[in-house]
Amino acid sequence: MTGTIVITGAGSGIGRVTAEAFLGAGWRVALVGRREAPLRETAGDHAGAMVLPFDVSDPAQVEQGFAQVAEAWGRLDVLFNNAGIFTRAAMIDETPVEDWLQLSSVNITGMFLCARAAFGQMRRQDPQGGRIINNGSISAHVPRWGSAPYTTSKHAITGLTRSLSLDGRAFNIACGQIDIGNALTEMAAPMARGVPQADGHIAPEAVMDAAHCASTVLHMASLPLEANVQFVTVMATTMPFIGRG
Repeated sequence: MTGTIVITGAGSGIGRVTAEAFLGAGWRVALVGRREAPLRETAGDHAGAMVLPFDVSDPAQVEQGFAQVAEAWGRLDVLFNNAGIFTRAAMIDETPVEDWLQLSSVNITGMFLCARAAFGQMRRQDPQGGRIINNGSISAHVPRWGSAPYTTSKHAITGLTRSLSLDGRAFNIACGQIDIGNALTEMAAPMARGVPQADGHIAPEAVMDAAHCASTVLHMASLPLEANVQFVTVMATTMPFIGRG
């Protein structure tokens, strides 16, 4: 199956690798991110790429961006709700409130707004339906040391996934979640150098090629709507997760 997909955070990391996988498979891909230049680098010379620079935390920009997709392509088959940020590791009382507000505006509000826009388009279009794939995290299950803001946001996304899975049934809208652990991207590069562990000491962690995340999302998106991967965890085999601490 091929179709149309919106990928947020497509200018770098998992978003870029996933967008390249979908473009290579013949999908039409709308690339979303705040900065246009990285999105154009992701798009390359692929005819199926649409560059859509906008801020996922801005309601008006989100609505306008998804309207552009509908106008250009007539329908939206899949949203990969991927954009997200970290804060530095710290105890909650040492975390600036401004850091929490910035993170939640992207990781929670941004994913809510994009899911809202995609759900509305999928509900209105004919034939009705589509699929939303949320990028959760290992932290949607267990926290890292000093990660209260990020872990809170990813637990919220699990709630969003479950709610959309239920609410989407009447409209043939499926929703699933990919929880990723230690995919080697620019954002995750510190993992290989050494990060705080549950007992406070610093240690390097195993990482994996981000291509494994991309191939998993492509598989999820390629299923017929009668089938759904509800939750899937893709992780570096020996990273701390089972028994993280």
